Amino acid sequence: MTTVIRNADVVVAWDASAGRHVYMQDSDVAFDGGTITFVGRGYTGPAEEEIQGAGLMVMPGLVNIHSHPSSEPMNKGLLDEIGSPGLYNSSLYEFMPIFRADAEAVPSCVRVALSELLLSGVTTVADLSMAHPGWLDLLAESGMRVCVAPMFKSARWFTKNGHVVEYEWDEAAGEKAMAEALQLIDRAEQHESGRLFGMVVPAQIDTCAPGLLRESSQEARARGLSWQIHAAQSVVEFHEITRRHGMTPIGWLDSMGLLNDRAIIGHGIFLDEHPSTRWHTDTDLGRLAETGTTVAHCPTVFARRGITMKNFGRYKRRGVNMGLGTDTYPHNMLDEMRLVGYLARTQATDPRAVTTTEIFDAATIGGAKALGREDIGRLATGCRADIVLVNAAHPQMRPGRDPLRSLVYAAGDRALRDVYVDGQLVVKDGMVLTMDYEAAAAHLHDAQKRILDRAPSQDWAHRPVEAISPPSFNWV
Repeated sequence: MTTVIRNADVVVAWDASAGRHVYMQDSDVAFDGGTITFVGRGYTGPAEEEIQGAGLMVMPGLVNIHSHPSSEPMNKGLLDEIGSPGLYNSSLYEFMPIFRADAEAVPSCVRVALSELLLSGVTTVADLSMAHPGWLDLLAESGMRVCVAPMFKSARWFTKNGHVVEYEWDEAAGEKAMAEALQLIDRAEQHESGRLFGMVVPAQIDTCAPGLLRESSQEARARGLSWQIHAAQSVVEFHEITRRHGMTPIGWLDSMGLLNDRAIIGHGIFLDEHPSTRWHTDTDLGRLAETGTTVAHCPTVFARRGITMKNFGRYKRRGVNMGLGTDTYPHNMLDEMRLVGYLARTQATDPRAVTTTEIFDAATIGGAKALGREDIGRLATGCRADIVLVNAAHPQMRPGRDPLRSLVYAAGDRALRDVYVDGQLVVKDGMVLTMDYEAAAAHLHDAQKRILDRAPSQDWAHRPVEAISPPSFNWV
């Protein structure tokens, strides 16, 4: 069945000859099943269903290459303003482990996160999670296109005092977990939904043995999959890797031949010339650019702790492929895009440091490139019908001289109307059709109370939650 969006005010279309997105006025988009069949003016083909495009902007679905749906929604109201003073304000080692969602809460975490992503125009997401029961069917339920990215590692980190990070190693367990992750990826790619595909993800550079890193990269290449690792994400990690290997995290990965055009660095903030980790070299940014490695930039989770990349525009100027992720709550890609722009400009003290074009490219074609996909992140004949309809007549989209800027810097998800994935309607009039967002959020609210009750027993100092994360106001 062919659906045509007729005479849309604006279509963010893909100009293949120029290799870029362009605005097209008064244009049509047609799709049959899950494939786009026409983008342009004056469509005259079959049309079993017509959508009047007056007052609409039609744009490609956004591509999120770094997200943790199974855990992050649980942290709302807890990790917004805390980081370990003795660990350079990171929350990774001391606080995040004590607020983990339990098995009962995980499905609600996933439904909340994926609902929020859909409502902000994301149609493809990379889910970096530890494997959990029913994971694949839960992802398929969402209607999204999901890159299933089960994480595995050789060690766990912990702190006994809030200022020293220690590692407990079990390399055999890491090898076993990788084998299980690869089997899960095989199952994902055979899933009946047809919308799941895989990525190989050794979890963090400091928790994975060198052999596991090499083997996982080899497996990714043999299978034609992308490979992603958290690296250069904290000062603690930077110092740990330089202590172990005498090289920066990026330098060490490059020395093992692990940087390439299907490799993704989750975060990639603390390079050798970052002010917080100034090293004696100045080669990390060049290594990323020369190898074609992608950086998955997720500003919100770091901005909460006073940490930021130096800066997005500088990476782009050097030729690094950039993609975007949400990493943390709220899983709102449009909010993340806005923050990308503001932080880059303030860090550079230059309003020209990054353009909205570059931000949108990172959220679409940059992410698609990182995932090895040329059929998503753009509106062009033959691409997947992952399509977002924006209410261009929404008051916060007006004036509408530059509708993308109005969307990113003003209206945000308030102006999003409908979302299609593979030609299937998954959001209609701002409501998720595939999952019960409200019920999942209510369940998560109750589950968090249970998690808080046990949190002190998970903390090295057995502190009450109110001492770890004081409320904004006293409860009376």
